[in-house]
Amino acid sequence: MIKSLTKHGNSLAVLIEKPILELLGADSDTPFDITTDGQALVLTPLKDPKRQSRFASALKKVNARYPKVLKKLAK
Repeated sequence: MIKSLTKHGNSLAVLIEKPILELLGADSDTPFDITTDGQALVLTPLKDPKRQSRFASALKKVNARYPKVLKKLAK
């Protein structure tokens, strides 16, 4: 998809269409992390910190319970 920048006060903006926002699970209240490698911009919606915490906890339990299996899978 090719987009153009839009003038927004003294800045420029990129409009993100609703289908893309829905695909990302984002809305007008979703904060985004913006990074660059000097060539491209990467916009990443910030996820729910509680959900990330629950996921990290579950991952820790799986790693503790199945270390040998996971090591074999990594080979």
